[in-house]
Amino acid sequence: MGNWVVNHWFSVLFLVAWLGLNVFLFVHAFWSFEKATKYYYTRQILGFYRSTLRKQLDHNLAFHKLVRYMICLHTAIHIIAHLFNLERYSRSRQAIDGSLASILSNLPLQENYSWLNPIQSPNMTVVYVTFTSIAGLTGVIITMALVLMVTSAMEFIRRSYFEVFWYTHHIFIIYFIGLGIHGLGGIVRGQTEESMAENHPHKCAEVFEKWDDPASHCKPPQFEGLPAESWRWILAPGILYIFERILRFYRSQQKVVITKVVMHPSKVLELQMHKHGFSMEVGRYIFVNCPSISNLEWHPFTLTSAPEEDFFSIHIRAVGDWTENLIRTFEKQYSLVPRIQVDGPFGTASEDVFQYEVAVLVGAGIGVTPFASILKSIWYKFQHADQNLKTQKIYFYWICREMGAFAWFNDLLASLEQEMEELGKVGFLNYRLFLTGWDSNFAGHAALNFDKANDILTGLKQKTSFGRPKWDNEFSTIATAHPKSAVGVFLCGPQTLAKSLSKCCRQYSSLDPRKVQFYFNKENF
Repeated sequence: MGNWVVNHWFSVLFLVAWLGLNVFLFVHAFWSFEKATKYYYTRQILGFYRSTLRKQLDHNLAFHKLVRYMICLHTAIHIIAHLFNLERYSRSRQAIDGSLASILSNLPLQENYSWLNPIQSPNMTVVYVTFTSIAGLTGVIITMALVLMVTSAMEFIRRSYFEVFWYTHHIFIIYFIGLGIHGLGGIVRGQTEESMAENHPHKCAEVFEKWDDPASHCKPPQFEGLPAESWRWILAPGILYIFERILRFYRSQQKVVITKVVMHPSKVLELQMHKHGFSMEVGRYIFVNCPSISNLEWHPFTLTSAPEEDFFSIHIRAVGDWTENLIRTFEKQYSLVPRIQVDGPFGTASEDVFQYEVAVLVGAGIGVTPFASILKSIWYKFQHADQNLKTQKIYFYWICREMGAFAWFNDLLASLEQEMEELGKVGFLNYRLFLTGWDSNFAGHAALNFDKANDILTGLKQKTSFGRPKWDNEFSTIATAHPKSAVGVFLCGPQTLAKSLSKCCRQYSSLDPRKVQFYFNKENF
């Protein structure tokens, strides 16, 4: 290896420099096309970065889960194969039939640690080999780490005990370290090159009984462990992960100023913030860290502000230990606001909403947050008479379990109602509010007051519906009203609702590409 480096160092250095230069030129050109003002109109046609790659990038979690399934499958195959191998090693070591396998298993241990069967004595057990060899011990450790990571990632644990999931998932560091050194023990071995000259298997395997005969041209073979290669597969991801962590650390050190704190009903905290150089689009999300709660935990939250505003905001609902601690911390420290670190923003599928003539927005509970950003942006676009707005119609569905939840964005919806009336665009926004949790007394009271101008629950002109939307009816109505439109369906909500909407998108899309087509998009982070 040393001689090779001495002889080829210049070629390697030249190759690395050449590749680095190509990467730099590509990134520079790509960034120029993505950000330069002179390419603004070109981007309107071609889209470039997010619009071109969005649907692939937004499936990162699905890809992550697919990788998890494949790792689990191949881990099971790997373990089962080794169990069979160890059983055969054990039987060969115990055999006294003079077979080639028994001879190879009983070769005397050489000074250079040459052996083929890891079970090196009849009294040695499989369990002993497992817990005393590098391969066996690291195999047990990384398997246990994998089991903990997979089980803690179950949706029930992830939703209810996020901290358990978060900390356990970071055992992946132990997993990858163990994986990198797993092959160093050399359990699976091969014949040395020097030994091949004295004992070529094609010539000597059939005369193994004479290997100990001094007159034989075939000498006993010698073996060595195969070099570890798993590090090659984890080196690049490891470097990327370290780079991402360094980048996050750098961005987290940029000062975030909290300009306003609002406590909404149903234990929802709104934070309005400012950060130098922060640039956003509708529907994007950020990662938030509060050092006074945990230096390590970063949680994603969708931005609820519009790009036209001079601040960015998030709404945080108490759904776990971390969020409850954060809300409690802000409630206790009105005079001394806790320090917040922010990484992002990052793009989501919701950025495409204004690329469709018709948009269907579906939010469940706090899942309304990306659509708050969109609706705010629409309000500003109407205020400034934006002529580039492609969207002609928006259907907005908000489904909540608690009555108090609708108070989060009542003011916004009321402003939009008034704005649409003043501009003569009452038909632009069709929104429906659905309450899934209520008591019979309240429902009766609402029925008695149904003929009033405003809804008794929200104060809005649009009356609140009780129960869940009948999606077949909704999609059928939209398809009839827009027979030749591309309809973008956007969801921020649970997987069960995603399945229903995705099914309706397929069912109500016309077979004729010139007629109505529904395109399903779901928030993934």
